[in-house]
Amino acid sequence: MIGKLVKDRILAGKQAINELYNTGYYGRPKGDNLELTLVEAAYLLYKKKLDIESQDRILGFEEFFTEASKMQQHFELKYIVYKDLKERGFYVQPSVTDFRVYPRGGHPGKTPAKSFVYVRSERIPMPLPDLLTSLRAADNVHKQMVLAIVDEESDLTYYEVRKLNVKGGMEGISVPEIPVRSTLLEDRVIVWDAASSQHLHQTGFYGKPLDDERLQLSLVESAYLMERGCISIGNSETGVILDIDAFSGVASSIEPDFLRKYKAYANLRDGGLVPKTGFKFGTHFRVYSQVSLTEKMPHSEYLMHAIPWDHVFMLPVMSRAVRLANSVRKRMLYAVEDRGSVTYVDIGRIKM
Repeated sequence: MIGKLVKDRILAGKQAINELYNTGYYGRPKGDNLELTLVEAAYLLYKKKLDIESQDRILGFEEFFTEASKMQQHFELKYIVYKDLKERGFYVQPSVTDFRVYPRGGHPGKTPAKSFVYVRSERIPMPLPDLLTSLRAADNVHKQMVLAIVDEESDLTYYEVRKLNVKGGMEGISVPEIPVRSTLLEDRVIVWDAASSQHLHQTGFYGKPLDDERLQLSLVESAYLMERGCISIGNSETGVILDIDAFSGVASSIEPDFLRKYKAYANLRDGGLVPKTGFKFGTHFRVYSQVSLTEKMPHSEYLMHAIPWDHVFMLPVMSRAVRLANSVRKRMLYAVEDRGSVTYVDIGRIKM
């Protein structure tokens, strides 16, 4: 069977519709012809189901593959992913999202596609706005978004990307009649009153005891409790009570991404979750959906990192973060703050 190379498509005759489309759903029928993409044609050429003609001569695989890579950006990467998916038994159709993949047992015309697959090289940074645009496109038509990352040795790793609504079962902490006195000392806040320290730690799981009578709070915990009227924070040098703007200014001078972290922290707390530092995991927070006893902390469900809207993912770094989260039985979340709201993007490895 012969297909003719016309610009960046291969056109095959009516026989191809019967033998390639009707049996394997390759290409798209266009009148009496079957139109194949470069990737589909290369795979069929490799499988010896199609010959490709250009300028009255038949092209070998090497020549066609080389020419196709000149015509289509990242052709080699797309071919690697297409071939892998086909040989895993999926029906795959090229699309504006790189590929639409149908569920096992399904095919075009019988079932809707399950996944939109986007192909990336590990070497090419991935801007967050691009990722979110692709995620919205998949969400709008109720498809799973899959990143297919091709590494330098042409091995493949598949990641599912989705938005996640995270909610916990913790109630808000009771607000005292008078804010509890505390002091900012360098990069943390100390609550001095023993009863208040115990209450904050035991019922809200805030901070860590300095000793049996006093509690030390992180900067984000302190800002959250201050905004809700639970504590007042004094400057250790001047004794002046700080308002939230003054405290945020000091905290931002200590920790440049304080405001970004705080917006994510406050959103998690307001959603009934307990965020605690994720330093040991290289992230901003580890997150618990519910805590009953401070003496017996449960397993945290998520690792979370707050990133700016213009963040650019370096894929080897993203891969390390996701792999670490999976190795400790957690999900890796990225918190994105935009116009006052926080979106959580869940990225996790999957098997196709």
